[in-house]
Amino acid sequence: MTQSFGARLRAALDAHGPLCVGIDPHAALLEQWGMGQDADGVRSFSLAVVEAAAGRVGVVKPQVAFFERFGSRGFAALEDVMSAARAAGLLVLADAKRGDIGSTMAGYTSAWLEAGSPLEADAVTVSPYLGPESLRETLTGAVRADKGVFVLAATSNPEAAALQTAQTIDVAAGEAETVAQRVARDVTWVNGSDAFGGGLGPVGLVIGATVERAEFGLDDAGLSQTPILAPGFGAQGATPDDLVARFGSLASNVLASESRSILTAGPDGIAEAITARAARYQEVLHG
Repeated sequence: MTQSFGARLRAALDAHGPLCVGIDPHAALLEQWGMGQDADGVRSFSLAVVEAAAGRVGVVKPQVAFFERFGSRGFAALEDVMSAARAAGLLVLADAKRGDIGSTMAGYTSAWLEAGSPLEADAVTVSPYLGPESLRETLTGAVRADKGVFVLAATSNPEAAALQTAQTIDVAAGEAETVAQRVARDVTWVNGSDAFGGGLGPVGLVIGATVERAEFGLDDAGLSQTPILAPGFGAQGATPDDLVARFGSLASNVLASESRSILTAGPDGIAEAITARAARYQEVLHG
């Protein structure tokens, strides 16, 4: 029987620590690495990152946009990269940020989370801003397939704060809550199932390492079984030392995502950079 996504993620975090290596083959990095500005360059770059990450971290996060820009050949490269990463024992979190309704969302779910799909990942990022309820089929589909979903809640880009901290009213309870709180409440119910034995569930939240969680209404209460993808470490300014300060009792559930801060080490230095950064996160988390 296949382990649940939460169980696989817990094992990866326990074995390798919080560091999640972003695979972001944007133009400047391809040039720095001496790779072509085409799908072949993206493939070579990304496979080198996979090779360096394998055995050093538990999770990699390919940014789909950097593959998509090369059309069908870019998607073919992404298929190869994700397949290689999963074969190397890495969990693959596809950073696709899909979000829609009805049959369209069902199509995205099949594309990214269905076993045997060319784009099969272990988890995918999704947007709740067509209404969290629009994600219900994706959330339940992830449970059935032993996959994961990370829902945008409090992202690290400053321009999102006005929307995500805006107040909304829960009519049933008669209480105000932020949009981020509402999103978290409406999607993390899945994690409370007895099927997960009190461990991590399949539905995670994206919470930036550079935001003040209190301003978004996202305290520790109710999130103990929730995986957290935390962009903002590395080039955006947060450091491993911020892990516990920002996430408190939830720190052991966090995937600390870094890409440029590691990828700029180049093809000859990336393995060493990953080793050093992963060790620092482990030191901060465990003392």
